[in-house]
Amino acid sequence: MLGLIGKKICMTSYFNELGYCIPCTVIKAGPCTVLQKKSIKKDGYSSIQLGYEEKKQKNTNKPLVGHFKKFNSSPKKRIFEFAGNFLKAPGDVIKVDLFQENDNVDIVGIAKGKGFQGVVKRHGFSGVGEKTHGQHNRSRAPGSIGAGSDPSRVFKGTRMAGRMGGKRITIKNLKILKIYLTRNLVLVKGAIPGPTNSYLLIKKTFFKNGNRNFE
Repeated sequence: MLGLIGKKICMTSYFNELGYCIPCTVIKAGPCTVLQKKSIKKDGYSSIQLGYEEKKQKNTNKPLVGHFKKFNSSPKKRIFEFAGNFLKAPGDVIKVDLFQENDNVDIVGIAKGKGFQGVVKRHGFSGVGEKTHGQHNRSRAPGSIGAGSDPSRVFKGTRMAGRMGGKRITIKNLKILKIYLTRNLVLVKGAIPGPTNSYLLIKKTFFKNGNRNFE
C-alpha cells in the first residue's frame, strides 16, 4: 500500500459547496524521495523506502550517510518503508498528486504524551463517591483493585493509574477534502493524533468488493 510521509501543520475549518463547516487537519504531504527498492529475491520481501525532509550531513551519523550516498541521495530526516511491489526506482520523487480529493486514507501518528495520570483522566473513573461519612481525599481514588484472600494478586490489564499517551495510533478511512498541489498540502476531515509539526504516515486505502484492500 503506497503512501507518503507528511507533517501535521494545524487544524482549521473547511466550507464545502453546501456551506457546511467541516473541521479538518492540514497536512504537508511529501514530496518524498525513493531511496531504496527492496525485492523478494534479494531482501525476502518487496517494498520501497522513502525519505522525507532534508537534513544536514553534520547531524547525520556515518552509517546513514553511507546509506544515502549509496543511493545518490542527500540525508533525510525521516525514513519509512511501504510494503508492496511498486513501479518506482531510487531517485524518483513522489508528490501529493498520489492522492485525489474524496479519497480515503489511513493516517498513522504518535499521540501526545500526557505523562503519568490518574484513573479519572486516564480511564474516565468518577471517583469513590461523595465527601461525606468521613471520607477524606477520595474523590479521585481508584477504589478496590482486587480481593485480598483470593486471588491475592492484581490481574493484568486492571485499569489503574499510569503513563498516558505517546502511543502509535492509526486513524482509518479519513476523507481527503482538498488538495493544494503547488504547496503539497492536504486537508483531511477530522482530527489526527499528534502535536503540531509531528510526522505522519498517510497511506492510501483501496476498496474492492466492499472490503478494504491494501495491495
